[in-house]
Amino acid sequence: MLKRSFPVLLIIIMMLVAVIPAATTAQGDPVTITWFVGLGAGGQPEQIEAQNAVVEAFNESHDDIELEIVIVDNTVAFDTLSTLIASGEAPDIVGPVGIKGANAYAGQWLDLQPIVDSTGYDLSRWEQPLVDFYRVEGEGLIGLPFGVFPSFIYFNRDLFDEAGLDYPPQAFGEPYADGEEWTIEKMAELGRLLTVDAEGNDATSEEFDAESIEQYGFVAQWAPDFRSGATLFGAGNLVDENGDAMVPENWVEAANWYYDGMWGDQPFIPNDPAVQSDMLAAGNAFSSGNVAMAFSHLWYTCCLGDAAESWDIAVVPSYNGETTAKFHADTFRILEATEHPEEAFEVLSYLVTDAAPQLLQVYGGMPTDAAAQEAFFATLDETYPQGVNWQVAIDSTQYPDIPSHEGFMPNFNKADERQTAFWTLLASSGDIDVAAELETLQADLQAIFDEVE
Repeated sequence: MLKRSFPVLLIIIMMLVAVIPAATTAQGDPVTITWFVGLGAGGQPEQIEAQNAVVEAFNESHDDIELEIVIVDNTVAFDTLSTLIASGEAPDIVGPVGIKGANAYAGQWLDLQPIVDSTGYDLSRWEQPLVDFYRVEGEGLIGLPFGVFPSFIYFNRDLFDEAGLDYPPQAFGEPYADGEEWTIEKMAELGRLLTVDAEGNDATSEEFDAESIEQYGFVAQWAPDFRSGATLFGAGNLVDENGDAMVPENWVEAANWYYDGMWGDQPFIPNDPAVQSDMLAAGNAFSSGNVAMAFSHLWYTCCLGDAAESWDIAVVPSYNGETTAKFHADTFRILEATEHPEEAFEVLSYLVTDAAPQLLQVYGGMPTDAAAQEAFFATLDETYPQGVNWQVAIDSTQYPDIPSHEGFMPNFNKADERQTAFWTLLASSGDIDVAAELETLQADLQAIFDEVE
């Protein structure tokens, strides 16, 4: 719930309406396209400076379109944009915004495919999986690739070396060093060997004391909800083809795997009390140097703490023969309400291609354009000179979760809160019946979905 008072928000919206120009233009005048920033990144000083520079560069190179930018504080961006849309003063382009942030406006984004078809716009500059990631059933192609944050396995070299274990594979399809397939089960096996108590016993030892663990084998680092963690077991959806609630079988398996890994006889995943302990850096577990492997995204390079000099990355393991490296992805979208779709698309194309290197540098996302990736990773190498195998991140873009784990659900905000609460329950309580809680989750989600029918 926003803490801004209604009068303050109303003043902000009135100011924006004054800034956003009328859609109609006199014949021969340039068409004005408005770019709304605030749902995601874009509000920091260096980001604002870069965005303004992009607007200036675009306008200098275009006589037929005048690009104007409106930057709104993230804390009021959703309410502001919603009010602008409802009042008929909607901007043309919104972004950068991720999948989850865009879900608040599901069904209101322009399908770009007709313009791509009519103009012959070349989508081949991007790998096909990256394009398909933005194809949503019933809505069409609602974005173009821009900045991505693939997921993979961070691992602590020092902890593997101390245990005398080989590192996880760094190429998809490559087996572990012992010749066994790199699967969820194999990763769990390593996780137990890398979980150590105060006496130096690993989780497979009869002498292991689960009450005195000083090092864990695996964590889903900053995975905020059930959908995020479960996608290690493959893409899924809590909504079936008829719009009803469901929990896919692979996510049922994921829930039981995580729960057993936290609370079972051979725990190797820290539960929530452990994650929040000082030993695991009060929530930033892998950064403590006391966790051997972490499932997370490229953006986690921000915050590696005590593990900063000893980490590398490996590919995610497979589940039932399938490999999924879930994505976070930011891009720009055109609202369906725009009165100038072709001109808005021209601006959109400029933002995701010509302006991408400048913007991604301040947004922190990996370029989807292969030509720009070398410079991006060279900058990261300056911070982490130990020789991280960035090819893992690049290759992981070939295995996106489709449908996205951040995808739309009916009554989205309430449904999202409910599935997040289930994830919190798994991590915080060691005496629950997982199967019963999954049934309750599905029933509760169905009731939440039904509220908007």
